[in-house]
Amino acid sequence: MTDSTTPDRSGPGDGRTPYFISTAIPYVNARPHIGFALEIIQTDTFARYHRQRGEDVYFLTGSDENSLKNVQAAEAEGISTRELVDRNATAFEGLRPLLNLSFDQFIRTSADPRHAAGAQKLWEACAANGDIYQKTYRGLYCVGCEQFYTPAELTPEGLCPEHLTRPDVVEEENYFFRLSNYGPQLLQLIESGELRVVPESRRNEVLSFIRMGLEDFSISRSVARARNWGVPVPGDPGQVMYVWFDALTNYITALDYAHDGSLYRRYWAESPQRVNTIGKGVIRFHAVYWPAMLLSAGVRPPSTVFVHGYISVGGQKMSKSLGNVVDVYDLVEKYGAEAVRYFLLREVPATADADFTYEKFEARYNSDLANDLGNLLNRAVSMIHRYRGGTVPTPGDPDALDTELRTIAEGIPARVETALAGYDPQEALDAIWELVKRANQYVEQNQPWTLAKTAKGGDAGAAGRLDSVLYNLAESLRLLAVHLAPFLPATAAGIAAQLGQPAALDAPYAEAGRWGGTAPGSTVAEAHPLFPRLQ
Repeated sequence: MTDSTTPDRSGPGDGRTPYFISTAIPYVNARPHIGFALEIIQTDTFARYHRQRGEDVYFLTGSDENSLKNVQAAEAEGISTRELVDRNATAFEGLRPLLNLSFDQFIRTSADPRHAAGAQKLWEACAANGDIYQKTYRGLYCVGCEQFYTPAELTPEGLCPEHLTRPDVVEEENYFFRLSNYGPQLLQLIESGELRVVPESRRNEVLSFIRMGLEDFSISRSVARARNWGVPVPGDPGQVMYVWFDALTNYITALDYAHDGSLYRRYWAESPQRVNTIGKGVIRFHAVYWPAMLLSAGVRPPSTVFVHGYISVGGQKMSKSLGNVVDVYDLVEKYGAEAVRYFLLREVPATADADFTYEKFEARYNSDLANDLGNLLNRAVSMIHRYRGGTVPTPGDPDALDTELRTIAEGIPARVETALAGYDPQEALDAIWELVKRANQYVEQNQPWTLAKTAKGGDAGAAGRLDSVLYNLAESLRLLAVHLAPFLPATAAGIAAQLGQPAALDAPYAEAGRWGGTAPGSTVAEAHPLFPRLQ
């Protein structure tokens, strides 16, 4: 499924390097909360960054609609599963305008015909390779995780370690995938770096899991237990695909793997970067099950699995029963999308758990967005209007640019590149914010208001220095707009517009990111606060 803003990707490409990135597809048993907002904003940032660098990016997200938990959520509401997934998938797809996201496609696994066809094709390829068989199985099943657990994996009280609920005992004849065949290949992939798992701690976790020995896993369930909901198993009308074999395939079924389509060839089969962004709770499925399934089917595995942590609320795990779930729509309505993006990218460590409170959110907003960035923009634009009639002046005194300001500005591209090579938006924003803070210090050190007063008395040197200070502030802000574009796209556009430099965001990054790009004589708009201080 696509929306009207999806670009035409039917051609063979234009010489740019393809880059594929996806979120995990969330269950749609409830509305989106802040935990998934973190994942999709991180992924959007990575996608925008690689587009800015000139790569041909395809950004995929969607909804996991065939899980048993969706069926049970619908039963609890007294509505059909179709009604529930249609309603909640709409809320997830609506995150695009809400959070200013740039995904190219939103796939719905219960509604897109390419998905069922592609999942069945992958099944048949694995079966042809001898890796699918039937057996009767009895195990401990957590519906919340859509996963079977061994007794050793449960808490001492016999509960699911993720949801702290007691698993169901399930016994039935299902199809299984021979995961046990793929331990050596998976170890080689991950140890060689051909399949990169980020961060290192998660890579070690995956390697440890594989070295303990892999067991075959169930990939189907009976139509009766699935309530007649799911992708049918090829050749067996009594079974549907178990959620992981179905859901994981979305990363290629959305590209029309079923028909070896042009999107699949360009953005998966031929792409050097095939990145899955996921939460830590599904690492086993994405870094072990998924690549093994692809190896069995003769398809390239992902190149990178980036794993982020969880967000708690007030020190507790988000839970509807506790009433502490932070709804993304409510948060954006109260603070705005850019503030939500910034908090999740700057306050939350990229790969570790973090705690959300409204107090932390508002403190970060006021400190960084209102005081640091917003105040810098407002003061610079206001002074250019007050002292130079709204026109960016030509620098008159080269000594007015201190070495530190330009050094920080010129060092940002390499620092951001290093940070995002490690999938760390927090580190990248730390680098960018050094320029924000230094530019504010530059204002205080040079005191343009004092220079203006002295220049008004006929001091030509003060007038030249004032021109340089105002130019250097405008240039610092132009560079901030360029560097912030992947993280805070609306903020970047707002800064560029106020500076009269909207084209700065469309220029090639190597050119736009160099010092000196602001054209003297540019007309700045009237100052308009981007981030009013919260009271």
